[in-house]
Amino acid sequence: LCGDQLTVWLKMDGDTIADVSFVGSGCAISKASASLMTGEVKGKTRAEAERAFARFHDLVTGKLDVAAERESLGRLAAFSGVSRFPARVKCASLAWHTMKAALAKKGAGPVSTE
Repeated sequence: LCGDQLTVWLKMDGDTIADVSFVGSGCAISKASASLMTGEVKGKTRAEAERAFARFHDLVTGKLDVAAERESLGRLAAFSGVSRFPARVKCASLAWHTMKAALAKKGAGPVSTE
């Protein structure tokens, strides 16, 4: 609907995300979220990255107690207000959904989250 498009690359070293990057076009929310996602999941195991996805999804959908979690969220806390704008939740979570789909595929090649 909004036209945001991101490509996310994951370089795996066994079960660990050795490197992650993205390229794409879109609104400031989707690009900022993708940028912070790369820092959040690099060096994490597949399971840790999936937990980070779930936590971020809870954050942007308003299911996370931000006041209690603010310190542990770090820079991701900037997305706590996204839940007040349902049309922007998809923007904020686009890169995260793409990363999660790529982890679930467990193989080389493109994944689409359209």
